[in-house]
Amino acid sequence: MKQSIRNKLEQLAFRREELDGVLASEDATANMDQYRKLTREHAEIGPVVQLWQDYLRAEADEHTAREMLADAEMRELAASEIEDAQAAQVRVENELQVALLPKDPNDERNLFLEIRAGTGGDEAALFAGDLLRVYTRYAERRGWRVEIASASESDLGGYKEVICKIIGSGAYSRLKFESGGHRVQRVPVTETQGRIHTSACTVAVMPEADEVGEVDINPADLRIDTFRASGAGGQHINKTDSAVRITHIPTGIVVECQDDRSQHRNKAQALSVLAARIKDGQLREAQAKEAATRRSLIGSGDRSERIRTYNFPQGRITDHRINMTLYKLDAAMDGDIDELIDALIAEHQTELLAQLTGED
Repeated sequence: MKQSIRNKLEQLAFRREELDGVLASEDATANMDQYRKLTREHAEIGPVVQLWQDYLRAEADEHTAREMLADAEMRELAASEIEDAQAAQVRVENELQVALLPKDPNDERNLFLEIRAGTGGDEAALFAGDLLRVYTRYAERRGWRVEIASASESDLGGYKEVICKIIGSGAYSRLKFESGGHRVQRVPVTETQGRIHTSACTVAVMPEADEVGEVDINPADLRIDTFRASGAGGQHINKTDSAVRITHIPTGIVVECQDDRSQHRNKAQALSVLAARIKDGQLREAQAKEAATRRSLIGSGDRSERIRTYNFPQGRITDHRINMTLYKLDAAMDGDIDELIDALIAEHQTELLAQLTGED
């Protein structure tokens, strides 16, 4: 193990001892915000320190076994224990490398998922509805909650645009690589000649911004319009100006919310989506600067990049970033996409590991 990594692990072990003392003190909860912050830090570094202790234990076991080599009667046993200890060190070192990778501060956040129909007219809108179902079913499998924030329905029952909020532990960490262009190849329901058409949608996955202070939005930079909602919702939804449109003048970002009967709740939801879009823009700007010096295969943040194709005639789904094809389209369209997501996360970790080892 490189000395720079050992030094970092020793610092983390020392820091955990410090936190143990602080959190065990009588006045630890005097400042609850600080207490929660320190508790989170303790929870984050605890597993890493435990792995470091496992590694040191395996090193000590190897050292003890080598001392036994001088005894002829113990030599065979010692050789076996040395082999076991070395194997344990390799295994734990690999786990430590992953544990030490830079953490995405947004990973544990809720997210806003935005799906927009692209080329393909009504078929693209229907595909947008299919994608919403994929992510809704996936969220159900993970025990997350899905709330529709805004929806513009098409005539055939799909969506020209739909925004939903996904609430659950680690939601962003699992879905953040879904951003980009999604393409579908199939025979549309409107096609009378049986010809295969290609349509597309764009997906944007945006981490929810903190309610206070994270994204600075000046009220003077906002134009807020109210209007009567359209679409489903019964008589009441069309009788009052409950729908809200917010325009962020500096960026030109426009957000509409009309799914709630309450103008106040629609405004609050629209502000949340606006904050997420501004934060997402900042993230993509940072990723673009990083990509100027290093081509990142995963998580480039480029919405125009075609990332995945859903081919219905062949029953396959292909992620172009990692050249992965699965002949499990029916399962994927029912929300069973863990295999794809796990592969994307593993590829991203490989990239980060290459950077980490290259920098040392």
